[in-house]
Amino acid sequence: MIARLRGIVVEKTATMAIIECGGVGYGVMTSVATSDKIPSAGSETTLYTLLIPREDELQLFGFATIAERDVFTMLTSIPGIGTKTALGILSAISLGELRSYVLSNNLSALQKLPGIGKKTAERLLVEMRDRAVKIVAGEETTAPSAKLNLMQQDAVSALIALGFARLIAEKAVKRAVTDPDATQLSADILIKRALKYAAQ
Repeated sequence: MIARLRGIVVEKTATMAIIECGGVGYGVMTSVATSDKIPSAGSETTLYTLLIPREDELQLFGFATIAERDVFTMLTSIPGIGTKTALGILSAISLGELRSYVLSNNLSALQKLPGIGKKTAERLLVEMRDRAVKIVAGEETTAPSAKLNLMQQDAVSALIALGFARLIAEKAVKRAVTDPDATQLSADILIKRALKYAAQ
């Protein structure tokens, strides 16, 4: 089992990083929240990891904190929630917010998360209710607001649907978010700005 990686960042996107350890480059899938904590290329970083074997490949997931890795494991143990959806949830909201939603039975908020429909949200509430108290809110990742994270994901998806490659879409959205007046962003405005950058 690969439980932790400490090495040099070779490159990273919003959902993946390549970390070089002892001459070997490990491709690690991450949440947007963890990606925001990974330093730029050439810097050293540490990620807590989880290796999941598939029929045709080994998937390595990386997390900024042990708490985030634990919650990812909890989420993927729920029927209907795969690794992609779990990363989407961890990208959209903090651990503290997830804990709060579950403990308050906030079905409406859970249904707004990426990849979560009504039935899956109901199952998540049932499965996580007893385990939510174990989520350590104090170790939650410090990412941008949940609203902005959701808009970014929607914008990336919109660009991919329009035919742009994922890497181009992610870079375009990231540039759009860093515009001087990005604080005034709405979902529509973010997509329009990202389209402009993607087409350059």
